[in-house]
Amino acid sequence: MTVTRATTADVRRYGAYIDGTMTRPGENVFRRENPGTGDLVAEFDRGDEATAAAATASARRLFDEGSWSTTSGQHRARILLRLAQLMRRDSEKLARIEADETGKPIRLARGDVQGSIGLTEYAAALALTTSGEVHTNLGDGFLGLVTREPCGVVAMVTPWNFPLLLLMQKLPFALAAGCTAVCKPSELTAGTTLEIARLLTEAGLPDGAFNVVTGAGSVVGDHLARSADVDFLSFTGSTAVGRSIVEASAGTLKRLSMELGGKAASIVFPDADLDKAADGVLFGVTFNQGECCVSGARLLVHEDIADEFVRRVAEKAASLTVGPSTDESADLGAMIHEDHLNQVLGFVDDARAAGAEVVTGGERLTGGALADGYFVPPTIVDRVAPGSALFCDEVFGPVLAVTRFSSIDEAIELANAVQYGLANSVWSTDIDTALTVSRRLQSGTVWVNTTIDGAPQLPGGGVKQSGYGREMGKVGFEEFTEVKTIQIRTSV
Repeated sequence: MTVTRATTADVRRYGAYIDGTMTRPGENVFRRENPGTGDLVAEFDRGDEATAAAATASARRLFDEGSWSTTSGQHRARILLRLAQLMRRDSEKLARIEADETGKPIRLARGDVQGSIGLTEYAAALALTTSGEVHTNLGDGFLGLVTREPCGVVAMVTPWNFPLLLLMQKLPFALAAGCTAVCKPSELTAGTTLEIARLLTEAGLPDGAFNVVTGAGSVVGDHLARSADVDFLSFTGSTAVGRSIVEASAGTLKRLSMELGGKAASIVFPDADLDKAADGVLFGVTFNQGECCVSGARLLVHEDIADEFVRRVAEKAASLTVGPSTDESADLGAMIHEDHLNQVLGFVDDARAAGAEVVTGGERLTGGALADGYFVPPTIVDRVAPGSALFCDEVFGPVLAVTRFSSIDEAIELANAVQYGLANSVWSTDIDTALTVSRRLQSGTVWVNTTIDGAPQLPGGGVKQSGYGREMGKVGFEEFTEVKTIQIRTSV
């Protein structure tokens, strides 16, 4: 396996994207290194409040002018379909940027691009087909209309783990509804967001309909939360930051959609197809090297099969390849940065000290092509106590916490015994078990005999401390609309 080194000429340099134009980056920048190789790959402008205000004003002005918000659904659909075509044309470029900045394997980054194209095409279909209601049975001379209108200027704050995919769970739906938008991507992984802004201009989106400002959340994100020019804010990130956004936005009473942390459980019953379940559990915790809010970080397994099942998962984990983003064969990439790597391994150390058994992994990988990166192997920790940090807290790494149960009721109680409620998986061939457990799990999504699965038509989102609001699907599109009732009395 050969690792391709970057050169100074390869470094991408970005300013803000406002009114259809990329600004010149200033001297104060974020320098982004590939976390798997240590190579400098991008520099992003460290945007200030004035830059954020200019971007917000641009979106506000265009929305109020109506040159996008009042266009036909057919026109919006054409722009979005053109964007999808351009993304397909530039798919390898987008995937390389994504892999460079996040450290994820290039194969996964390519999948993110294809998923983003699918979301864009689905949003285009919604732009074309959405409609309101007409009520004709209200009595003589009385007609009622229920319409959906764009909610206004949308601020989007997106995280570093899926910069493109999570942007496209929001942006095309907002544009399809007729909204204008300002995005603050993570300062670590902003490249694909800025490239999408360029492609939208090429696709014919009016200048100012989508603006991007890179910068610290405490500056740019705080401005978007407090700004009276922002009507709706859609945030994906940690629960702690989500709470701060709620507080900052309180003065404007703007609408919010919050997709926050998670601690998903994979619940395996004795009647499950154990080989398929082992593959699924391992995929669920190692996908995107565990840096995934719906990661199946907890394994709840029936005590009758626990020893055998953990053995199977450990054997399969040994066959996975960890490598830098340039490695075409890698299954797992690098952690986003060194502090995060240390935090992930700290959870394992604490669990080991509390008496849990580290079955495999748990140590930083070094040497060879991994020498310059932040790599954690698939890690399985058995006999994790309910209530412990590894059981309850979001690790955001490829660490599987194993806890045993003896009954359906106990499995459900354990699954629900955390503050989060984003997703869970159930593994059983018994339809009664699958449906009974699915209905009682406190999460926005439940997968049965699969995990981290989905389609653009299916909404996702959380309950409890995992947030509120939904993305994707028709419900996700409707988040970006306001309902208006029009009542008409006619001559009788």
